[in-house]
Amino acid sequence: MSDVEWSVLPGLSPYQETLSAMEARVAAIRAGDAPEAVWLLEHPPLYTAGTSARPEDLVEPDRFPVHVAGRGGQYTYHGPGQRVAYVMLDLDRRGRDVRRFVCALEDWVIATLAEFNVKGERRAGRVGVWVVRPDRAPGPGGQPREDKIAAIGVKLRRWVSFHGLSINLEPDLSHFEGIVPCGIREHGVTSLVDLGLPVTMQDLDAALLRTFSRSFPD
Repeated sequence: MSDVEWSVLPGLSPYQETLSAMEARVAAIRAGDAPEAVWLLEHPPLYTAGTSARPEDLVEPDRFPVHVAGRGGQYTYHGPGQRVAYVMLDLDRRGRDVRRFVCALEDWVIATLAEFNVKGERRAGRVGVWVVRPDRAPGPGGQPREDKIAAIGVKLRRWVSFHGLSINLEPDLSHFEGIVPCGIREHGVTSLVDLGLPVTMQDLDAALLRTFSRSFPD
């Protein structure tokens, strides 16, 4: 982890400018001119459309700006109170295995949530991290309610990764109502504060830093 440069970007990072800076950093990493990097940031309220986004999943197209992200996945919301981690790693050096990389991102989120005694879980066919909500009414079929707490969407360019993940700390959960998050209609969205945990962004950043090397050893 000592070779990975960590940055916490202040304020709300404008999406297009941040994406352009990330693409430039990816090119520099590929050229050997810059170290791998993790950027921690927040965006102003917006929706992003991944490469699998379906038009019908954009429920309120005029609610917030919509950006074509170029990453995998479908529609995702970003906004204040949500920690976005843009992860720029050289998979040519770390092993050319995209599935393993996505699993490592999920493992990182799960380990980070465990720092706050939250049990994050994977679900087959659903990229991201979920929490079971026994405090909520079960689904129509009697199955336990599950809410998504973290989204994952990545892209590779010449085996350098970019985009990454987002963890809901305390976003306005009503903002997710303008989309079908990640194309999944039958489950909800939650956050650490929604789960009753008074976690600060600094707490979350410290947990992300502590757990990173477990999923991404040098």
